[in-house]
Amino acid sequence: MVRLSQLPEGSRTNLLNLECPVFDGRAWVEGPPIAQRRVAIISTAGLHRRGDRLFSVGPGSVPGEYRVIPGDTEANDLVMSHVSTNYDRSGFQKDWNVVFPLDRLHEMAEQGVIGSVADFHYSFMGATAPELMETSARALAGLLKEDNVTAALLVPV
Repeated sequence: MVRLSQLPEGSRTNLLNLECPVFDGRAWVEGPPIAQRRVAIISTAGLHRRGDRLFSVGPGSVPGEYRVIPGDTEANDLVMSHVSTNYDRSGFQKDWNVVFPLDRLHEMAEQGVIGSVADFHYSFMGATAPELMETSARALAGLLKEDNVTAALLVPV
């Protein structure tokens, strides 16, 4: 990821002037100890499986859409369609765990650090205004409940 000081002045000014929305309601709930939690990954790296619909921007795009990534997906089957010119994809190309740490979660489950790894994980397209993601996030919460997920590893990109 590029540092703010390395961005062109217009991009830097735009980012520094972005408003951070505030959402009403309680964001966090208590759950079981970490060693008993079932964990899902939620990334904003614009990831999807080969053959899945690409993320798009501009006219016709759907703000806040996400892709479902099954837990048995192999690294070579995952594609990044994140479109920001300010995003360096080389880390993802070398090790998918940089933006989608599924291997690390499986290791943690094997070591007993976490209870288990969810059957499904999710990726949104980054650089989307959070308020435009709320409807999708609420739908995703239902999917997480169906998978008995008790913790989400948020990987903002």
